[in-house]
Amino acid sequence: MSKFGSFPEKTTRDLFLEAFRELRASVDKGLDPEAIEAIYLGNYSSDLFEGQGHTAPIIADWVGLTPRPTMRIEDACASSGVALHQGVIAVASGLYDVVLVGGVEKMTSLPTERVTDVLATGGDVLFEIPAGFTFPGFYAAMATAYMHRYGMPLEALMQVAIKNHENGALNDKAHFNLTIRRVMENKLAKARAQGRSLPSWADELEFLQDDLANPVIAWPLRLFDCSPISDGAAALLLVAEERAREFTDEPVYIIGSGQASDGALHSRPELTSLRAAELAAREAYEMAGVRPEEIELAEVHDCFTIAEIIALEDLGFFPPG
Repeated sequence: MSKFGSFPEKTTRDLFLEAFRELRASVDKGLDPEAIEAIYLGNYSSDLFEGQGHTAPIIADWVGLTPRPTMRIEDACASSGVALHQGVIAVASGLYDVVLVGGVEKMTSLPTERVTDVLATGGDVLFEIPAGFTFPGFYAAMATAYMHRYGMPLEALMQVAIKNHENGALNDKAHFNLTIRRVMENKLAKARAQGRSLPSWADELEFLQDDLANPVIAWPLRLFDCSPISDGAAALLLVAEERAREFTDEPVYIIGSGQASDGALHSRPELTSLRAAELAAREAYEMAGVRPEEIELAEVHDCFTIAEIIALEDLGFFPPG
């Protein structure tokens, strides 16, 4: 995995090459690129972010994997997850034994307003975008629907942000690897050094409720409820079970994977659940032969804080509300 952040000097190719090099270095018994038979690459919109289409073959050539078959997978926020799913199918079917799966996005080459427009193309261009919807707007609508139905307080969203930033602080590759408490303390130290009056924040929650420190992006979502505009890449090697020990003595097995889809947000019967996530999870559980209550660790999609809350319910870890 590459480091995530804002890297004006790096292209999509550079980011993926960084991730691929780290992947090769992490394989216990080494990885000869000649062993790779196909590449599945998740990428949402390099054509709009960078003006570069035909992304998968271009990147495959850049990292020295031509003429392997390549495929770019575009499925909005799920692009890399779907690339992984397709890679699993390719290996499980027996078509390939060794597959490279990756994901890459270079977003910071455009100003924030233009990035917002690009991300909005994941919505319905006929009915939603003309009405002014953006991705923060989509999830703000979901958050207000959830608050209306279940009486969720705003502090619940803030607690998600606090927890996730604490986790991010443990990851040296994270775009923001500071806890919210440290961000708050840094702002207090700066105000003190400049001789300005100090805000009266007692804790992280009071800091996150401050309109200046944590401005509203699309109510009820504030700055720290939203994922940043980032550049980064990741890569994963999928290998048929019978060949896995050629690469490591401790392989990690994928025992379940699922995928589903849903209509545009405006056509869904409710906004407090992502039906596709629920169906995909059910498929993965059935394939793996496990129940949600048996899962000990989960990493869920948290582009916005409300997305994590809804995902935890759709995955069966908590009942609705």
